[in-house]
Amino acid sequence: MLITLHDTPAIQLHPADDVAIALTPLGSKRQIAIAGRSVQLRSDIGAGHKVALRPIEPGQPVRRYGQVIGFATQPIAAGEHVHTQNMAVGDMQLDYQIGVDVRPVTLVPPEERRTFLGYRRPDGRVGTRNTLVIITTVNCSAHVVRQIGARARAELLPKFPNVTDIVAIAHKSGCASRSSGYEIEMLRRTLAGFARSPNVADYLFVGLGCETNQFEDLFLSQRARLGDVQLPPYIGIQDTGGVAATIDEGLREIAARLPRANECRREEVPLSELNLALQCGGSDSFSGVTANPALGYAVDLLVAQGGTAVLSETPEIYGAEHMLTRRAASRAVGEKLLERVHWWEEYTAREGFEIDNNPSHGNKAGGLTTIYEKSLGAVAKGGSTPLQAVYEYAEPVTERGLVFMDTPGYDPVSATGQVAGGCNLIAFTTGRGSCFGFKPVPSIKIATNSVTYERMRGDMDINAGTILTGAGVESVGREIFEKLIAVASGEASLSEAQGIGEEEFNPWMIGATM
Repeated sequence: MLITLHDTPAIQLHPADDVAIALTPLGSKRQIAIAGRSVQLRSDIGAGHKVALRPIEPGQPVRRYGQVIGFATQPIAAGEHVHTQNMAVGDMQLDYQIGVDVRPVTLVPPEERRTFLGYRRPDGRVGTRNTLVIITTVNCSAHVVRQIGARARAELLPKFPNVTDIVAIAHKSGCASRSSGYEIEMLRRTLAGFARSPNVADYLFVGLGCETNQFEDLFLSQRARLGDVQLPPYIGIQDTGGVAATIDEGLREIAARLPRANECRREEVPLSELNLALQCGGSDSFSGVTANPALGYAVDLLVAQGGTAVLSETPEIYGAEHMLTRRAASRAVGEKLLERVHWWEEYTAREGFEIDNNPSHGNKAGGLTTIYEKSLGAVAKGGSTPLQAVYEYAEPVTERGLVFMDTPGYDPVSATGQVAGGCNLIAFTTGRGSCFGFKPVPSIKIATNSVTYERMRGDMDINAGTILTGAGVESVGREIFEKLIAVASGEASLSEAQGIGEEEFNPWMIGATM
């Protein structure tokens, strides 16, 4: 897709679309030519917002991307602004065909495979960073792990140049819940996933001692993931003698682990070892036109190299899941995706929510009206290759290629699950300007429009807004692909360079708090 502002002030993305997208703010009564027809605007139209190309009657579907994004709630005239005042979600019946659009992946020949400089772990996994993490079993030890981390970074880290960082992983859970069952097991596999992240050289757990999430239970339930450790790396505050004593003991434990972690060096590894988490936050109407399709193109390049990309945020594929089932590599994969979507329908209904509550104030200000519209743009991050697997939250990702993980749409919670599943790099698209970082995994920010990119130059790594002025999706996709390799090899992303990412750890807690 090649778009230039001097060609047209608005674009129709598909011949079947009922709306066009304004590329710049357009004034009322302006006459514009779009896709061979002339339309006079009946009101001001903001950049990224929709203008009707033809009359639409109440109850009729409204299409963008050639897909239904909602239904007219009142008569809409040609040239009228289409948004929350005259369009909403409705009862839409999707065609859940499975596997009909599977296109076999042509892998790059071995002699043409790309590499990056990563950290090879003893079990064969590869990290993009070489970090030590200190993890709480419960919120009661959050202050302690943060103090251990802060002092270790200041007092110890400068002596070990091959260690990337020392990160405190704290959360607000671990007690006031059942001692067994789905909810706490999900927390335990999330914590174990961070301890055994490919970006982590070593780890230390710190608890209070009387919490529901007892470390012994965590260790036993996650032993296959944590490994056959003779002496579990754990400190209990009540056993050690209080806060100050535990901080001192924690420093000694970290000091003992640093020399071994410092022995690890970057080495050339195949790009197939890259596990990329796909995220979008602060989306706008351009997300599905620029950054997400460009990231999808980069994902296709990565998958052709044998790498892995993890799409997630189940509430943000809602209304577009049929696009993914068509690419499911097997019936089991397609049916598991639909099972997770139906779980969300039941979950939100039980909690008195609607999934269409998802578009935020910023999303709507950026031109997105319904969750269907947002989702159709969001799935573009996944490129065009087959969907190989569907995982529950924080499960270890073992399949290569494009896979899906069931997570909420809230970025910190979603990324926490992806990283716990083994992702060693994050690509994050944003239209409004999210300042997201996520230790111990670097996050690359991709702006959907040039206004956001210029306004937040210190935070945006890639400007996909150049697609609107002629750069093309393929060109920006290759730029993203090269940035993935550079950051995986040690180049700091802009959020990483600013130290952002220690507060974003946020495990998904779906059970009752007692």
